[in-house]
Amino acid sequence: MCTMIVETAKISGSGKGQDGWFKLNQVNVSYDHPYHVPLEHALNIDFVNDAAGPGARVAVELTPESAQHLVQAINTALERFDG
Repeated sequence: MCTMIVETAKISGSGKGQDGWFKLNQVNVSYDHPYHVPLEHALNIDFVNDAAGPGARVAVELTPESAQHLVQAINTALERFDG
């Protein structure tokens, strides 16, 4: 069963793909069927720049537990930032 859970956010950053670095302007986050990781469902994160075409994409598929660890690591790093 597809969950159809999808969230998007505007972002500003860079990603590195097969052809090198490119600007990122959006992230798409879903909890649904992954393409590669052998799970029924995964947290799928796509960092994209739609204007730059399909090659301007960095995809990540994580187990739910790994996604929670990533959130914790990001929050810890941001808490340590003094700016």
